[in-house]
Amino acid sequence: MTTSLYTVPPAFAGLHGKTPKELFGQLPTPCYILDEAMLRHNGEMMAAIAKRTGCHFLLAQKAFSNYDLYPLLADYVSGTEASGLYEARLGAEKMPGKEVHVYCGAYKETQFPEVIRYADHIVFNSPSQLAKFGPAAKAAGRSLGLRINPECSTQEGTSLYDPCAPGSRLGTTRAQWDAHMTADLIALLDGLHFHTLCEQDSSALATTLKAVEEKFGFILPQLKWLNMGGGHHVTRPGYDLAELETCITTAQKKWHVEVYLEPGEAWALNAGYLATEVLDVLVNGTTHVAMVDTSAACHMPDVIEMPYRPPLYGSGEAGEQSYTYRLGGPTCLAGDVIGDYSFAQPLQPGDFLLFGDMAIYTTCKNNTFNGMPLPAIYVLHETGQLECLHTFGYKDFLYRLGK
Repeated sequence: MTTSLYTVPPAFAGLHGKTPKELFGQLPTPCYILDEAMLRHNGEMMAAIAKRTGCHFLLAQKAFSNYDLYPLLADYVSGTEASGLYEARLGAEKMPGKEVHVYCGAYKETQFPEVIRYADHIVFNSPSQLAKFGPAAKAAGRSLGLRINPECSTQEGTSLYDPCAPGSRLGTTRAQWDAHMTADLIALLDGLHFHTLCEQDSSALATTLKAVEEKFGFILPQLKWLNMGGGHHVTRPGYDLAELETCITTAQKKWHVEVYLEPGEAWALNAGYLATEVLDVLVNGTTHVAMVDTSAACHMPDVIEMPYRPPLYGSGEAGEQSYTYRLGGPTCLAGDVIGDYSFAQPLQPGDFLLFGDMAIYTTCKNNTFNGMPLPAIYVLHETGQLECLHTFGYKDFLYRLGK
């Protein structure tokens, strides 16, 4: 599969010209559908970069952790990246034989022996955490790193996704390094880790690397690896792959380090869908509203948190086509709104709608607020066959709340 796939809208490239109703109309709604062919396409792109540069790509499980698809991704990744104990264990158990990297803002003393058990590379957020847990991890043969904060913001808009914002709790600044990194602590280190990007192009990485060199370039030649974190939108159409590869090879040659990258979204970008049904249509003043059986708050939280307007098959921007509707979920949250979309024909109760780019930050982040049922999870195999991976019911809501 090649990038010629993007001659159709990327979010729906995996449909290969078929309509959502033709492919998925028999499925219950709401439901997620994971697309094997698109996952492989993304994996092949990143594996090719790794082959050309010698870098290592990790799967950041915080964005995509549907482990039934790990055997497919295992052909393309060096390992998994975890944000804590449970993700570290998931990576170790569901992608055996691959590296397990973990970074956590602060580790719990009661959990850390298990972290050591499952992780190969352990990254600490601060010199104090390195001092507390590093000796035991080093004695167990683990490769240790420290997350740094190069204090270089490349994002526009909200500071919610900017680890370099003033007062950030994430990563060690140069001032903190100078104040607390003793020779004994430096001797524990095998690498440095930074994570400053969010859905950005390689130009932002190039800018960040200059800041990393300015503040921490003095120590890198003494280390074994540099982890450039996530947020690299590698598989997005138009991403500058050449500049990314230049960043990787420059770091390798300048500091003689192994380079790791840990994208999450890039692995599963445009590799999943969320099917929904229109339940009701109403008018409030000049606003036409379509109530659907999926919820932004429960089933696609990034729509509210980012905020993010997911692509919807056959629709346009508000006012672009003849009929514009505000799509909203059935929960009591007034802000449970997916967005304003326009259509060529009026919407009716029973209409089948398909959102794209729904493999990332959905199944691993959804919730049962208001007692909303969790959508079933299906996979669209490369053969064209659909398989149900899991369905959810009342017990899944119940077990989280009591005995």
